[in-house]
Amino acid sequence: MSVIDSDDQPRASASSSAAIRESVIVAGHRLDVFTEAPAVFESMLGDIDQAQHRIWMETYIFADDASGTAIAQALMRRARQGLDVRLLYDTVGSTATPLAFFAMLREAGVRVHGYHSLWESLRKMRFFTIFNRRDHRKLLVVDDRCAYFGGMNIVDHDRDWRYLNLDDRAAPMTGWRDMHIRMEGPQQQQLTESFERSWAHATGLRLGRRSTAYRRVRLSGGAESIHFFDSGPGLKFSRAPRVYRRMLGGAQHSVVIAMAYFIPVGRVMFALTRLRSRKVGVRIIVPARPDVRIARYAALYLYKKLLRAGFTIHERTTRMMHTKLIVIDRQWTILGSANMDPRSLYTNLELMAVIRSDKFAAVARRICRHEIRRSRRVRLADVARYSVRTRFLAMLAWSLRWWL
Repeated sequence: MSVIDSDDQPRASASSSAAIRESVIVAGHRLDVFTEAPAVFESMLGDIDQAQHRIWMETYIFADDASGTAIAQALMRRARQGLDVRLLYDTVGSTATPLAFFAMLREAGVRVHGYHSLWESLRKMRFFTIFNRRDHRKLLVVDDRCAYFGGMNIVDHDRDWRYLNLDDRAAPMTGWRDMHIRMEGPQQQQLTESFERSWAHATGLRLGRRSTAYRRVRLSGGAESIHFFDSGPGLKFSRAPRVYRRMLGGAQHSVVIAMAYFIPVGRVMFALTRLRSRKVGVRIIVPARPDVRIARYAALYLYKKLLRAGFTIHERTTRMMHTKLIVIDRQWTILGSANMDPRSLYTNLELMAVIRSDKFAAVARRICRHEIRRSRRVRLADVARYSVRTRFLAMLAWSLRWWL
């Protein structure tokens, strides 16, 4: 069963969910593409069980639900067997998870650290500086063999569709759509190093200085390539906006954006609006009912401007689309944990991948087409019919965009 059209088929059972994926070879690397969480979790559990030396996981949300508990049990089992098992989770993203859950992991030998806790922000007397900065990355490194990255947290957003065999229309908010990659190949080492720096930053270890060249977005030549960019708070380290500006600025023909939280600001917004002046076709896909409602209102504020400029906007209905994906000129793909919003661009810790590959871009475009088929197109006439209340909330949300 193809990962792209999994909504169109009967739901896979838990035992067969790992089949819901598509594999692509890019620059000597195998990339397995997932868009459904059960398949990712099953694949992760298989790799955790086969690990020989280390298992390092970084996530925004680590829930104590069925999937989170299964992964936690696997981590604890391997830690008891003497492997180097680490878990870096975000304390705000994982607020709903009891502290006893993480204490259980520590007792089993897992090295656990919560990123920027409330206590840390108060102890250092830098509440807004520390507590506002979140670790939004999603990364799993297993030995020197494979790594996972993308937008999926360790949480069951699907609730009960696996057991009730519900489709899109019957289960309007079950089974979030997202994108996650399992990678095998030599550049897995770069993700290992990225985790090491993130762990050192979170635990207060000394970090080596980054060169000025690090802040630049440089891409190698060749028909195929994979580049990773970590991004952090502050103008010196926020590489997410540089990646988006560089890639949008080089677009020649088409740009397709599937974005969970779409609130472009500053130079990213400028790069986006310049696309139509260069006659580049732009399609934007956003969730019709995101889990953060104020983020939707902030996006609504931009609709009239973008539609008048010639952009095409689609709202993904019935299921929450948590994807962060851009496909440019059928050749370049940008994906990872970074949304196109102020928090991801300038405040959070994020991880992004820029992949140059016609084959991988074709897979990404099929994912976007899948979302468009389940979307409603927004037109200027629709925007004109928005109520006074909706317009007011959109204006209010936009004024608060830097704090969403």
